[in-house]
Amino acid sequence: MKILRVTLFLAFLSLSVSAQSVYVRLITNKGNIILRLYDETPKHRDMFLKSIKEGVYRDALFNRVIKSFVSQGGELDDSILNQEKRHPEIPGKRLAAEIKPGLYHKKGALGAGRDDNKEKSSYYNQIYLVDGKPQTDAQLDAIELKKGIKYTAKQREIYKTEGGIPRLDQDYTIFGEIVEGMDIADQINSVATDKNDVPLSPVVFKAVVLSKKEAVRLKLNP
Repeated sequence: MKILRVTLFLAFLSLSVSAQSVYVRLITNKGNIILRLYDETPKHRDMFLKSIKEGVYRDALFNRVIKSFVSQGGELDDSILNQEKRHPEIPGKRLAAEIKPGLYHKKGALGAGRDDNKEKSSYYNQIYLVDGKPQTDAQLDAIELKKGIKYTAKQREIYKTEGGIPRLDQDYTIFGEIVEGMDIADQINSVATDKNDVPLSPVVFKAVVLSKKEAVRLKLNP
């Protein structure tokens, strides 16, 4: 009986560990940001992890920064679309959308960029951090009416107090959020830019996956 209890405990522990979310540190020249990737969007989580492993985000840039809107990193739209235009024989790569009602564009959310494809599929190597502005009930009512969605009381409260970009909800995949370093994200979103929203001084970052031991040490695991 004692052996059975130990076996069941170890099995439970194994399941608990495997169910824990993955955390990623963005090491930027402004400071560090820690992201939690959502288990509810496994394809985007795994896509991001694969890109990190392949070195896509080793010396990446926040190359499009729009104050009070988003800070975009990774590949630029123009680079992706121009490459596809030059090589029409190679089908464009997109990742099927994982748009979930409970995952929304609150301040600090991590999203996947895309073009105007009707399937709302994401680019493989473009991410953005949501900044946004506080919303009013009237603004949220208008979004609900326009998009046929319904915000929970908690979502409304967060949008009204912390801010975000509700007009992007249900159109882009959100697959994570900032859990540490919101002040650094604010600094990045406030940098001076040119007329094309490109930072005047490069904002460089490297993405590193945290080990489970480090996540536990930082008390990040739920």
